[in-house]
Amino acid sequence: MKKIALTSLLAVFAVSAASAANVIDGNPLYMPKAGHFYSETMLGSHSGHDELKSWYLNEDFGYGITDRFALDIATTIEDEQSFDKWAWGDFGLKATYRVLDMGAWKADLIGAYTVDHVWDNHRPFLKEEDTMYIWTAGVRGGYMASNWTVAAHALFEYKNTESFNWNEDAGKYGEHELSLGLDAQYVICPHLSVLAGVEYTGRLDKTEHGIEGTKIKNAGRWDAMLGANYNIDATKYVGLYVTADMNHQGGDNHDKWEVENGFGFGAKFGIDF
Repeated sequence: MKKIALTSLLAVFAVSAASAANVIDGNPLYMPKAGHFYSETMLGSHSGHDELKSWYLNEDFGYGITDRFALDIATTIEDEQSFDKWAWGDFGLKATYRVLDMGAWKADLIGAYTVDHVWDNHRPFLKEEDTMYIWTAGVRGGYMASNWTVAAHALFEYKNTESFNWNEDAGKYGEHELSLGLDAQYVICPHLSVLAGVEYTGRLDKTEHGIEGTKIKNAGRWDAMLGANYNIDATKYVGLYVTADMNHQGGDNHDKWEVENGFGFGAKFGIDF
């Protein structure tokens, strides 16, 4: 009788432990549980639309305040111009709130503030005319089944060389962009999953920083990603990715869509703890 009771108790503990494990595997709808930290570190090569960037190291570090609300910080160190220029590319703070958690259906509100072009070894820290301050607001949502996930997102960004400049007309000193994307993951087995994503980012401005005589028409960029993740266990994974871009600058002399030369490559390590 004691053996049966002990076995039953151990089984309950095992099930509880499995339920408490917060699976992190690159899922586009991943949210940390309350009290959990997570880290995703990405080492990547240049992508077509940012050809001066040879390599970059990006860190995304977050914390689940509740099961529905998380904060994270992200920063990037990058090499430009074939190791001639090292830069602290960006530093950002993001908040995510899960407004819908109804079984397999998930939906999040996202807000972020990012400082872009923080510093490099060729210019001062936060140089005024080069530093961009970016405000982001958007939504993300989708369906998370047992072995596949499909998620869509829509993000609006306002960029300005002044952090709190809200009174300028569209296109004057600031930039306005809208990004629409779709991401998917398919879990082949407990240790292996494949991922794919596509995103369109379009400029909403009609002129370049309000300068008369310039023209922006249908300027935008398509980004595509294909990757695979190996899940070491429920709290750790590694992944390999390849990216490609197609760009349309929308200016007087750049009015055609062009597939950028070359591909971007990257490796990622993620952990939940």
